[in-house]
Amino acid sequence: MRYLKQFLLLLLLCVFFSVQYANAAVSSIAISPEIVFQGDPILITITDKQLPKAITFGGEPISAFFHSGNPAALIGIDLKKPAGNYNLRITLQNGEKIVKTVHISKREKYEAPLGIPAKLGGNTTASAVNLVNTLAQENQILNKLKTGTKAFWTEKFRAPVANPIITDPYGYTRNTVGYSIAHKGTDFRAPEGTEVLAMNRGVVRVARTFRNYGKTIVVDHGLGLQTLYMHLSKIYVNEGELVLPGQLIGRSGQTGYAEKPHLHLSVKIKGVSIDPVKFLALFGEAMKP
Repeated sequence: MRYLKQFLLLLLLCVFFSVQYANAAVSSIAISPEIVFQGDPILITITDKQLPKAITFGGEPISAFFHSGNPAALIGIDLKKPAGNYNLRITLQNGEKIVKTVHISKREKYEAPLGIPAKLGGNTTASAVNLVNTLAQENQILNKLKTGTKAFWTEKFRAPVANPIITDPYGYTRNTVGYSIAHKGTDFRAPEGTEVLAMNRGVVRVARTFRNYGKTIVVDHGLGLQTLYMHLSKIYVNEGELVLPGQLIGRSGQTGYAEKPHLHLSVKIKGVSIDPVKFLALFGEAMKP
């Protein structure tokens, strides 16, 4: 009888510590921001010394890297991704599997009119059709760009212009001659010739002129993370060049689909354009609206 009691006590202790271990593992996963909206970036942080074996979100594989000494991962939520619950699955090196539910909230949507500048044909049906078709062609090129298999950056990300002032936010819909075009970037006040700086270390994948995006630079920071600088007046870097944080890469302008000088900044995570301001608040320096 005494041995039976000892066995039962040992069994209870094993169950207790197993539960405590599982709870500790779950509590070691941090998800930021706490409330996630369509178009947001998500930063996953894992309290561990090793990169996990695998991470998936909604069934899609996610790359891991070290951030502030801990394993981490970045996820981009598409502006059109249906609101709802999605599973985040993490397999640690010790074989342990962790599953957490991430809720994606619906982003408040609003619309505003935006015409077509005379240099691109003005507000006619024909120029609107041409705009939509050429935008699709340009986006196809940008979506096929190469990305590094490891993170090229080690520092925080920084704003692309000094004293940044937002003139046009991310995520609203522009009504253009019968077409609805989402603004998947943030516009910053930047008089003609303002210095445009690399947001972090990376490799230049694009340094060329597009019809609609104008003079454009795309910096690949690795693991599918890219920053895009558009409507420039000058480009100072070449494709394939390594750039450093804060390096002067170009100057602002109004080339392409722009009616006045400014800097259009986009941030992409595995081809998904997310809110640059949210990205900087989460993974760099906070921005003032």
